[in-house]
Formats: sequence, C-alpha cells, structure tokens
Amino acid sequence: MHRYRSHTCGALRESDIDQTVRLSGWVHRVRDHGGVLFVDLRDHYGITQCVADPDSPAFAEVEKFRSEWVVRIDGKVRRRPAGTDNPELPTGMVEIYIKEIEVLGPAAELPLPVFGEQEYPEDIRLKYRFLDLRREKLHQNIMTRGAIVDSMRRRMKEQGFFEFQTPILTASSPEGARDFLVPSRIHPGKFYALPQAPQQYKQLLMMSGFDRYFQIAPCFRDEDPRADRLPGEFYQLDVEMSFVTQDDVFAAMEPVITGVFEDFAKGKPVTRNWPRIPFAEAVRKYGSDKPDLRNKIIMQEVSEHFRGSGFKVFARMLEDPKNQVWAIPGTGGGSRAFCDRMNSWAQGEGQPGLGYIMWREGGEGAGPLANNIGPERTAAIREQLGLKEGDAAFFVAGDPEKFWKFAGLARTKLGEELNQIDKDRFELAWIVDFPMYEYDEENKKVDFSHNPFSMPQGGLDALTTQDPLTIKAFQYDIACNGYEIASGGIRNHKPEAMVKAFEIAGYGEQEVVERFGGMYRAFQYGAPPHGGMAAGLDRIVMLLCGTNNLREISLFPMNQQAMDLLMGAPSEATAKQLKELHIKVNLPAKG
Repeated sequence: MHRYRSHTCGALRESDIDQTVRLSGWVHRVRDHGGVLFVDLRDHYGITQCVADPDSPAFAEVEKFRSEWVVRIDGKVRRRPAGTDNPELPTGMVEIYIKEIEVLGPAAELPLPVFGEQEYPEDIRLKYRFLDLRREKLHQNIMTRGAIVDSMRRRMKEQGFFEFQTPILTASSPEGARDFLVPSRIHPGKFYALPQAPQQYKQLLMMSGFDRYFQIAPCFRDEDPRADRLPGEFYQLDVEMSFVTQDDVFAAMEPVITGVFEDFAKGKPVTRNWPRIPFAEAVRKYGSDKPDLRNKIIMQEVSEHFRGSGFKVFARMLEDPKNQVWAIPGTGGGSRAFCDRMNSWAQGEGQPGLGYIMWREGGEGAGPLANNIGPERTAAIREQLGLKEGDAAFFVAGDPEKFWKFAGLARTKLGEELNQIDKDRFELAWIVDFPMYEYDEENKKVDFSHNPFSMPQGGLDALTTQDPLTIKAFQYDIACNGYEIASGGIRNHKPEAMVKAFEIAGYGEQEVVERFGGMYRAFQYGAPPHGGMAAGLDRIVMLLCGTNNLREISLFPMNQQAMDLLMGAPSEATAKQLKELHIKVNLPAKG
C-alpha cells in the first residue's frame, strides 16, 4: 500500500465496501456521539467520515485529534448505518472504521476557523491566507478560476488563436497609471518597468506576422486602491488579430466570452446576441459607460417640459443651450417617504438634492416640482415616461458632461431600492464609439480618453480637420452587470496618424519616437491593419463566483494598502542590495 494513501478523501463509494484503505488529510472536525468518535477527514478532493469506537485499537489516539491536524488513517470501508447517510457528500453512503492512525503534522491553535464560512477580519485572513484557502467556498472559487482559464484557452484555440508569452521586464509606457519600476544593476541609474499591459508587444507580434495572438497576461499598475481592481497586479485575457475590422473582433470574441459565461453561470441566463450601444447612448440612457442592463430603468431627457416653466431653478439652467434635464423613472416609488429618502441619499452623495414628482391616486402629480410646473406639464412627463399611479420620477439638471455619472448612480440606487434589477442573469453588451479625446480640466489640455493606440474614426483626415473632442475612436468595451470586463480597439497602425494623434494630446514627434520607438519603427516596414482587446480575468471570475470582492477569487492578494501581509511585502532593502543598485533611499520627513 502507498505510504500515505490508497484513495483520496473524495473517492470512496459503496463499491469499495469491505476494502482496507488508507487516507491522508486534514481533520476537518471531530464529533463525539456518546463515546463514539466521528472524524471528518478532508483533502483537496472531498471529505470522508471515519469512525472510532472504544473497541478500535486507535481510539485513544483519535481522542487527541484537533482541528487541522494532518493525519493518516487506515481502516475498513463499511456502509453507514441506516438513516445516517449524507446524500450531499459523494462519499456520504460509506465510512471508514479506523484501525490505525499516524499524525503527520499536528496544528497549533488556529488564528481563524477553517470549518464553516463565518466572516473573519480581513487582515487575519490575508496574514494566514494558507488557512483561509482551506475554507470550502474560497477553495472552490480558486478551482473555478482555474477552470475558467482552461475554458478561455480552449475556446481561443478553437477560434484559431496562438498563445504567446511577452516580456515582464520592459520599458515604461503611458497606459494611464504609474509604472512599477525595477532598477537595473547592470545599467546604473536606469530602470525597467513591469508591464501595465502587453499592449505594444502584442501589436509588435502583428507586425511580425503572427496574425492571431492571445495570452493570460499578468499586468502591473501602481495605482491607488480601487474597489474593482486588486492592488498591484491583475490578469487579463489579452488578444490581438491582424487584417480585421471591429466587426471581425466582435465575431471572434463574442462566442468565447458568451461560452465561458454559459459554462459557469450555473443555469442563469446569459445574453446570446449582444447589443451594441454607442458610448453617448449608454451615458444618456444609463448614466454609465458600463451599464447594468439587468436594471430596466432607462433615463430620458425631459428638458422641454421644464423650459419656460414655473420651476425657475431648471428654467434658468435651460437658458444655457448645453444644459439639460434628465428624468429617472421610479416605478413603485411614489410615496413621500421614499422620495424624501432618495433626496437624502443624493445629499449624501454631495448633491444639493434630487427633485421628484409623485403620481398619486387619480393620476395627479404631487411634490414641489409638480406644484411649480402645473398639471399639464406634469401629465406630459408622466406620459413620456410611461408611468402610472403610485410611480415617481426623479430629476437631475445641468451640464450632462458634469452630472451623467451621478445620474447613473441614482439609476442604480433606484433599481436596487425598487427591485428593478434581475440579479439571476448575466447581461453582456458591447459599448462602442468612445470619444478619442477628452478635456483634462486639471491640466487644461486635450488628452486621450481611452487607449492612445486606437484608430480614430475617419483616420488621419479626422485628426487634421475635426475638433478633437468630436472625434470618435474604433474603441470598444464589454460591459456585464455594471462592470467593464473588457476593453479594446482597432489600432492606429499608420505612422503619420500615430504621430498626429499623440501631437493633439501634447506629445511631440520626437517624444513619440523616444517612448514608442519599437512600435514606431515597426510601422515603417509594412504594418497590417490590426485590433484586439483585453478581458479582465479577475472580474469575470468574480462575477461567475457570485462575489463582489476580488480577494475572494485570488490566491494571495494584497490588502487595500497594497501590502502582502503573508509574505511581508513591500519590505526594506538591505544596504548591500541598495549599493549594488546604486540607489540611495530618500524617505519623506516624519510628522
């Protein structure tokens, strides 16, 4: 017999009854039923119930067992007594009568429990992550993550893609966040950067004639903590294709992502034919460039009903042609208590409030706005929004460029409060036609709004003749249930168009050549039209595992202060290390 096990803890069935077997694993829990000891023995594959009574030669040793001890158990498989079987366990029809044991690894007192799924402080969970990972739900999430990666790989290869690995030590690149820098010992005073994404390399692969690339790529960004991204590093399904239009990318990737979701949705409906929603429409209807389409609330502009009305606050705003009034319908929200609660919520978000109209029995509008604009305008708003008695509408006004994100938050809040969100489905959509540029108020300049390597719609002609803020890009995202899970674009592969695009954002040709020399040179020697995307693996796994915390689907994450509590990173370098790297540490003054 094998030194440690003849079977795993998830393998034994009724067909194994009367066999002498050997298992090794962790003591999940010990139960004493009137002098008979039941040991649930656990390994990666499952749990097997083991039994010792006072007649067992190992009974005295089993009494010493404590949670999470690693033990070897020898014994005979027998059927569980009638009425004690457990149909929820694959091994639930049998048990092992213990004949011999060996303690392979005793455990100290546990800093957090492994049995059960009770909440526990995050700092303890991360410091003792190896224990946390033994817990059933988290352990299963990690295995699901691996299965999702397998599904992605299989589907990508079925679509004719080839897997490549791009460098980790590379040059700094303006991907929208700070780089992690790595000092060079061989080249004093110079630094490598960890890749924020393999963007340039994957485009260079297209220059090299490889046609269809993918990679499960690690990406590194020295960003401040964000709720929807792990500090420091994350993984993405990175994709690039040659000789493609935007439609070709959609046709290749839509079945991959749909198929992955269907594989792991546990029966929940998944969108088959994805809608394509222009950025401007997404902002206008949903107040988000990553709309949650499970929420059926659609916002509408109602400016005409307030123009020249008795509600002077909105009427004066509308004298400026750039200003608008948007309505957010609230089906079933037509009570004063609910409307006041929404108003208070808006004030908590830093807004002056949230105007509203309620429609009561008889269909008359109520509330300060209704009183100011009169019954005809109130009735017209109700008709436009398709509302009825017992419903309400909430209003935001001003420059949409400044209020659309708040309007989206209000839509989400209403959807949650009024149960307008079907949470048992996955709604996927392409968001298209992103603006190429945006105005950076802080630096008072035009800057890229998304990926700087995207092809502008209209090409070089648009870059030279249009107002930059009106240019749309061949840039697209995938939205799912309120999250951006992928982003991509058709690339700007013409050197003169690339230089002009960066010039508009304030980069001179010399700077473009210096910062993107490899790609700029490659474009001079026969660059194919190409495009691709990157899908966030962590967010996809998070959605499919039914959690809203990325730490629940990652092996060894950092905390929100970007610290690895398990390994003690970041840590101070030794004087010898710093000397070899020709680095002196200049710490900020304390206090």
